[in-house]
Amino acid sequence: MVKLGVNVDHVATIRQARGGREPDPVEAAFLAELAGADSITVHLREDRRHIQPRDVDLLRRTIKTHLNLEMAPTDEMVSVALKVLPDCVTLVPEKREELTTEGGLDVSLHRHLVKKQVDLLRQGGIVVSLFVDPDLDQIKMSHRVGADYVEIHTGTYCDAKNDELQKVELAKIETAVKAARKLGLGVNAGHGLNYRNIRPVVALGGIEEYNIGHSIVARAVHVGMERAVREMAELIRGG
Repeated sequence: MVKLGVNVDHVATIRQARGGREPDPVEAAFLAELAGADSITVHLREDRRHIQPRDVDLLRRTIKTHLNLEMAPTDEMVSVALKVLPDCVTLVPEKREELTTEGGLDVSLHRHLVKKQVDLLRQGGIVVSLFVDPDLDQIKMSHRVGADYVEIHTGTYCDAKNDELQKVELAKIETAVKAARKLGLGVNAGHGLNYRNIRPVVALGGIEEYNIGHSIVARAVHVGMERAVREMAELIRGG
């Protein structure tokens, strides 16, 4: 069955706007699991702008599914991961000035650094995924540096201005998925996916898990976390 990973970063974004305790991303993760989420994703950024170390520690101890920790491929963050021991680490690019992750990790350019971090994480018993654009060179290099999974960046598809451009980007995703699976990599996908654009991606097949955050949290503002997660799960599993 196709899986849904729910990213609760933006619950923490709302909390940090006031510097208080609410809403709690850990509570949101609990509700997401009750509604059928297969995993919980959080991005512990170097600047700690939303998710905090406290959140990661509590999630590791309390969630019943799987914890996917997104992070930059730095020595500091690898050290954190080796202490927390999430089920999976997804290495992502990170810039201080960005609102959210803007694109895939350039594995080809940073292959020596990425391989070093992949090796350390895997030695710690952690499954490693690399967040990459749907680019064949990046897929091939992800395999060469020893990643277990790639997570295909779907943001360009989601931001396409018209149907024709969307079809072009969808074809790139399909080609990347097929190439990754042929190399023996597991395949996930995420970024920008919402209740309107998810079905064509699901129809491609070959993707194990969709990691979705912003659209679910935005929907939850109106209908609650459990309903928002259930509706997305139904779209994915019925797609």
